[in-house]
Amino acid sequence: MKYPIFRVILVCGWAGILLVACRGTRTVQSAISVKVDSVALALEVARIDSVLFIQRQYDSLLANRIEYKTFSGKLDVDYEQGDGSKTNLNVQVRIQRDSLIWLSLTAIFGIEGVRACITPDSVKVLNKQDKTYLVRPISYLQELAALPLDLRSLQDLLVGNPVFMDSSFQQYTRGSGLISLMSNNELFRKLLSMGETDKLMSSYKLDDLNLNRPRTSYLTYSEYENKTGKWFSRRRTVQVAEKKNFTVRVQYKQYGFNETLSFPFVVPKNYRLE
Repeated sequence: MKYPIFRVILVCGWAGILLVACRGTRTVQSAISVKVDSVALALEVARIDSVLFIQRQYDSLLANRIEYKTFSGKLDVDYEQGDGSKTNLNVQVRIQRDSLIWLSLTAIFGIEGVRACITPDSVKVLNKQDKTYLVRPISYLQELAALPLDLRSLQDLLVGNPVFMDSSFQQYTRGSGLISLMSNNELFRKLLSMGETDKLMSSYKLDDLNLNRPRTSYLTYSEYENKTGKWFSRRRTVQVAEKKNFTVRVQYKQYGFNETLSFPFVVPKNYRLE
């Protein structure tokens, strides 16, 4: 009779060991699960904090956006091509928001050489030296600037508002007094930098996602002043690197908002249509 009892004791012993082992396994698994859940929670909290931080910076950019009905300015423009050739111009610009841009380009001797009128669907140019008249669709802006410009984005560019911007920013970095926001949309890989304290745009880099047209545009904004309740950048640069590189440097000498403006544009009868 001792052997069956011994077997019972032995079986009960193994059952106890298995029971303890199972309890231990469940404890370890629970600990691992708690740790995994804690890491996942920490990652989610960090993600939410990042999203909220980016949203606050984006809202700050929008708060500094210049809203206006009309804009006028006089500026010096230096245009440099990739081969080193340079052109210096004095430019007058007048804008009726969402309606038109009027431009007058004058060379160094003070003689008006070109006058242009840009509307939502067309670009019209008077070449006063050659006595010619050019009419092109609004897509002509893209040929000139190597950027997908339309009337509204060109107005933003002239006034100093961010162009091609939306709320798709997904990453950010901080350092040297700047906050940089990064994102992709259907056109560009974007990197926008602004002052950490003043939230004013410092630079904006656009890399074209079209592999058939590897184009990079780099815009900088400086010399901000606030004379009219709006922060306005008086000095800008636009650099475009593509097959043909060029750099445009702009210095505003004067500017104004919401004034009554005229937009004179008459084609003389003796001008030849190109």
